[in-house]
Amino acid sequence: MMEKEEIYSKVLRAGRRTYFFDVRATKAGDYYLTITESKKFTNDDGSFHYKKHKIYLYKEDFSEFNSILQEMTDYVIAEKGDEVISDRHQKDFKREYDTPAANTATEAPSTTEDNTPAESRFTDIDFDDI
Repeated sequence: MMEKEEIYSKVLRAGRRTYFFDVRATKAGDYYLTITESKKFTNDDGSFHYKKHKIYLYKEDFSEFNSILQEMTDYVIAEKGDEVISDRHQKDFKREYDTPAANTATEAPSTTEDNTPAESRFTDIDFDDI
């Protein structure tokens, strides 16, 4: 199905996600809203692609949709506050990982069974040896 011409549009960029809010017209000339979430994914070769998910929202559902959306967002903020927990968790995790107590390798160098330093376990090779 070919998309209708956009009447009015807004874009919300949020990290690797982008949200598109588009007002479009039906064949009868009435308006409806499409909300598209687009996520950018990077392939192993460095190229990228987007995955999109779209919601079509018609005028007869605006009021109830808006009411439920407001209720749900209010609930999340009331229960968990404005701070994004995953951001705080990542910072805390990095701090814990970088502390000497959490990183035993900083306390004493690791050794092999014959008490030689771990870094000497590796053999230097030349590509001619392969």
